[in-house]
Formats: sequence, C-alpha cells, structure tokens
Amino acid sequence: MENAEGYSFFGEAIEHLERILEIQPTIIAYDLHPDYFSTKWALQQNLRLVGVQHHHAHIASCMAENHLEGQVIGIALDGTGYGTDGRIWGGEVLIASYEDFKRAAHFDYVPLPGGAAAIREPWRMAASYLAHHYGRDFLKFEIPFVRQLEKAKADVVLRMIEQKINSPLTSSCGRLFDAVAALIGIRQQVNYEAQAAIELEMAIAAPGSSDAYSFKVLSGGDGRIIGTGPLFEAIVGDLERNVPVGEISRKFHEGLINTFVRIAQQLRDEQGFNRVCLSGGTFHNVYLSERLEACLSEAGFAVFTHHEVPAGDGGLSLGQALIAAAGTKR
Repeated sequence: MENAEGYSFFGEAIEHLERILEIQPTIIAYDLHPDYFSTKWALQQNLRLVGVQHHHAHIASCMAENHLEGQVIGIALDGTGYGTDGRIWGGEVLIASYEDFKRAAHFDYVPLPGGAAAIREPWRMAASYLAHHYGRDFLKFEIPFVRQLEKAKADVVLRMIEQKINSPLTSSCGRLFDAVAALIGIRQQVNYEAQAAIELEMAIAAPGSSDAYSFKVLSGGDGRIIGTGPLFEAIVGDLERNVPVGEISRKFHEGLINTFVRIAQQLRDEQGFNRVCLSGGTFHNVYLSERLEACLSEAGFAVFTHHEVPAGDGGLSLGQALIAAAGTKR
C-alpha cells in the first residue's frame, strides 16, 4: 500500500471479492493509524466504520483462532502500531475481549529519531535509549558502539531528540530489539524488515547459566510501565567487561521472558484471568515465543498462540473483523 501499483491492486482485489462472493459490505473495520492508505480509503467510504486499535486486533486474532470468548491477558509485541494516545505502541500487555481492551502494561516511551529512518538504522534507537537513560554522558562510555559512532551523525540525532524534532515517542518492542542489536555490534543498518531482531535471536548462545537482565516495572497512569534503565546499565557493563555477544543476547531474551511472566502473574492476582494470548510480529522470534509459552505454562497459565493465522500483521484482519462484529452488536 506504499505505492500506486499496490493501491491500485487493493481496489481491484476488493471489486474481485465482492463479485465472486456476491456480497456488498455494510461495515468497514480499519486501523487507527491516520497515515495508512487503507485507513484513508476506509474513511472515504459511505459505510458504517469501526476503528480498531492495532494491538487489540492482534489479541483478538489470537482469541478468534483459538475460539476464545470473554477476557484474556494479551501480550502484543511488534514494531509499530498506532496507539489510542497518538503515540507508536508495540510493547503492550492488554486486558482484552472482542468488545473492548484496557492497556495494563507497556514499555517506557523513548524517542524514535527520524521516524522511519530509525527503523532502517537501528543505531539511532541505541543512541535514543542511551540518551534517554544517560543524556549525552553516554558518549563517554568506553564501549565499541560509542567508539564507532560517527560523531556528526550522532550529534544530529541527539539534537533531534533534545529538540523533539521528527522524534515521535514509541513503546515498541521491535525497536528495543533494534537498539540492543545495534548496541552490541550486531547490526547498525538493516536491508529488510526485522533484520536486526532476527540476527539478535540467531546470536543467542547456548545456556551457560540462568542469568537474565532485569527490567524495572513501575505503576503509571495507563497501567504498569516497563522501564529499561536496569537493562541498559547491565548491557553497558557487560560490554565493558567484553562479555560475548551471544551471552548478552540470551540474557536479554530471558529478561524479557521473566518480565512478562511476572506481569501476567500480577494481573492474574488482581483480575483473576488465567488465559494469556501471545500475538504480534515479535513472536516470529522462535526462542522468545517458545520460552515465554513454556514459562507461562509452568506458572499455571493457559497459553494460546498462533498456528493457522500469522502472528504478525497478516493476522490483523481476523481480529479487526471480530472486534467490529462485537462493536456493532452493542
């Protein structure tokens, strides 16, 4: 949908499906992101419209595939999804049903310097996280990432962050993966989507210990805030001690797993929900997906994942349809 050919094919596909299925839609479900071409198209149609939050759709998709009703704890992790506060979400824990959702936890917001440029150049996210926690003092760190930074480019990015120029805030788990991958020297620029995250997963060393990095979980206005300060402090320390990249990657993944299990346990204690749905493109990461599912199961949760419908955005339309259907019944 990012070019004229794709947009044209989109229109042709709609006409084709209407013709061969002999249907005339009366309701359109659409993503809340105002810049998506599909959303702009939907808003031009003279039909009943139902806007659906991106991560709510992810969890509803997993619920639908597994034939679930009622409420669940939904862990939705991906790169980009437009939030109800106008910011870029992507590291979310929801209490969700088809009818509604509540944001129960999310990663702390950090700037996305340059917008889409930060997705293509993960080093920008590493700089953003370091600046978020240390200010410009991180430039004094004796670690390879800082030594190899092009100072002129880094200064531009830091000025963008400081002056809040083209630096929207994000809670994205995908961008956190990018930041860690760049910081430990795996990937500074990408050639395809999620390359840095994929290579970070592939670098995981075989378990040599049960060590895991820590995250700080604090109460916030819209649920718990997952702070990354302890994570980056520990990674920087390990880099200074020349800890192998594979060990850092494993400790990062294990830290994520421990944190989401802990949050799910807290929500179960508070809300009484014992079902957890895992969805979003980050769950294409096999290590994270399988280990989180196993650890949640060991903690007594009923865990539901994707097997027939994609965990990524290819599965969104199923969730959007179920949410729209529930909304039109009210």
